[in-house]
Amino acid sequence: MFHAKELTVSSRGRGFTDITADVQRAVAESGARQGLCTVFLHHTSASLLLCENADPDVRRDLESFFSRLVKDGDPLFVHDAEGPDDMPAHVRTVLTQNALNIPVKDGRADLGTWQGVYVWEHRTSPHRRRVTVSVVS
Repeated sequence: MFHAKELTVSSRGRGFTDITADVQRAVAESGARQGLCTVFLHHTSASLLLCENADPDVRRDLESFFSRLVKDGDPLFVHDAEGPDDMPAHVRTVLTQNALNIPVKDGRADLGTWQGVYVWEHRTSPHRRRVTVSVVS
């Protein structure tokens, strides 16, 4: 059995959007009891993150680390067609991931106690991001 659902995620600019509940709904709608859920982001300037969901300081610290690691407007980068955050957003995406695989158990995405699924927007302006949740059982 295969089931896919497309989500549209609106970001407010650089930062994290929790899509855990949307992923859980897509798994439930699939009717699968056991299997594998793949979450795929169709963009090159945002990424997916399986991260601590209890303490928002974890995500703040990740953003602080990446801001230091990949600076907006760094003269190293030639590609700046859409502004000083353009190439840094691409680098951040390459260093992270655009797909997650999560086991399905008892009709739910089998996440750990403190795990959440996030779209991590790397651009400074708001964007609409397309995410496909696929379930195979």
